[in-house]
Amino acid sequence: MITDRVYDLVRDDVFLRISGLGGLNRLYLKIEGLNTGGSIKLKTARGILEGAELSGVDLSRVRIIESTSGNLGVALAVICAAEGYRLTCVTDPNSNASSVAVMRALGAEVVVVRDRDENGGFLGSRINYIRERLEQESDLFWANQYANPDNPLAHARTTAPAVLDEFERVDHLFVGVGTGGTLMGVTDYFRTHSPKTRIVAVDTVGSVNFGSEPQRRLIPGLGTSRRPELLSPETPDEVVLVPEDDTVRECRWLARTAGLLAGGSTGTVLAAIRGQAAEISPDETVVAISPDLGERYLDSIYNDDWVIENGLGRALTPERPLEEGQRDVLV
Repeated sequence: MITDRVYDLVRDDVFLRISGLGGLNRLYLKIEGLNTGGSIKLKTARGILEGAELSGVDLSRVRIIESTSGNLGVALAVICAAEGYRLTCVTDPNSNASSVAVMRALGAEVVVVRDRDENGGFLGSRINYIRERLEQESDLFWANQYANPDNPLAHARTTAPAVLDEFERVDHLFVGVGTGGTLMGVTDYFRTHSPKTRIVAVDTVGSVNFGSEPQRRLIPGLGTSRRPELLSPETPDEVVLVPEDDTVRECRWLARTAGLLAGGSTGTVLAAIRGQAAEISPDETVVAISPDLGERYLDSIYNDDWVIENGLGRALTPERPLEEGQRDVLV
């Protein structure tokens, strides 16, 4: 592939077969971390900005602003750097430091909102900050991934058909839920083109997306403290909530058995699959979306001290003892 636009470097055809999980023989991860910017959010960002241009917004004459826990901010920063657009990313203390550093390196202004919202998270506070800026500054364009229909549309046009192009039949599709854009987009497509596919939405314990009580959450990517407008909770066939220590355990299991360093969303989805594996026929085709890779989580999910300090130490108990060569050695 040769392209003049860095944000056209999308790899929608990469799947990794995962073995050793619950006896499933046909479990595949759709790897999205090879896209420019390192995540599935490149497609979201591209879809939102292209939609804005089609609606008549001159992006060269405004400042784009968006609330982000990390990946969408990086994706927007990639596109804005390439096109010369101005961008402000509104983040919070839970955002990965490396993602924030990438945003800044690509030329984005980064604002860190530290006040928690009424549900104990930061999303409501980030959005309130943006609303205040919109009232004061007439030249802002809010991408608004939480309500913008171009978010799910991007995945109905790319992510979903890419899955069905690869597999003749998909029996179970597991999708992590943050804004709900990926879930809503792939579900819209699958309901028409593969209606027998069972779609499972995977969220984090403490997220309010599906009506659960809010709790403290530490790992960015999935879950919210304020339900996004575009998310319809009744859309999936089933919803699974995963505690964050299971997220950490599955990320580490995947790294040490498959050699894939994945982000927290992937670990969360794998935990949901493991919990349901006994109810799935070993030869049914199971596809899960892996939104990003794990390098930006080295200081959190893959850092023992961080895991212990944040009360997730249960995740460090391995299912089987590590061999001697896998242990850290001090000399």
